[in-house]
Amino acid sequence: MSRSVPAQLLLLALPACLVLLTPAAAAAIGLPTISFGVEDANTPQQVSTALQVLFILTILSIAPSILLMMTCFTRIVIVLGFIRQALGTQNMPPTQIIIGLSLFLSFFIMSPTLSEINETALQPYMAERISQQQALDLGIKPLRSFMFSQVKEEELSVLAELTLDNRPVDQDDIPTMTLIPAFMLSELKRSFTMGFMIYIPFLVIDMIVASILMSMGMMMLPPVIISMPFKLLLFVLVDGWTLVVGSLIKSFQ
Repeated sequence: MSRSVPAQLLLLALPACLVLLTPAAAAAIGLPTISFGVEDANTPQQVSTALQVLFILTILSIAPSILLMMTCFTRIVIVLGFIRQALGTQNMPPTQIIIGLSLFLSFFIMSPTLSEINETALQPYMAERISQQQALDLGIKPLRSFMFSQVKEEELSVLAELTLDNRPVDQDDIPTMTLIPAFMLSELKRSFTMGFMIYIPFLVIDMIVASILMSMGMMMLPPVIISMPFKLLLFVLVDGWTLVVGSLIKSFQ
């Protein structure tokens, strides 16, 4: 199964690259201009267009939340954060590195789902073979399949009982607004479970170092100063980053 990032995702970086162009270079390649104006809306069509623009801007503002809610990003970034805390290295690696690694791992894991959305919904819509509503319906199906493959039955049952009047028979009876919070709860539960398992070997090292320091009467010396080099050495010797990243990827299969 191919895990390459779809070409449409790479095109998302195009606007940022175009900003760096000089005016002469922009004119040479024929960049389109965009103008905004504020006028009185005299017809229902103009009001509808204004509302559509406002809706699009709202969707763009909550796009990071959509990324958090419907992909594997939550589990990855929480587990990587637990690693940093367990090592006791404060801000190493920096938060930007953790978020960047989490994003690229999320694209890697979600690439089959994104490719399916591109082939079944985005490309037919761009070719004007299907309507906008059909594209939305076809595009949400791969995401629902991914979330159903990762959500736990306990969380899904609890939210279904709270939000649905009748007991669902199959997956089609569960609305997306019920599936998303259940998926988030499942991701939080899994990520904290993996974080606990990561903490155990480092906690053992801290306890051993603290016991040795107390037996030597060095109670004023913080144990973390002595234990951190040993935790770093252990993490490097066992190739910790590769093990953790591999475990994260396998947890989604």
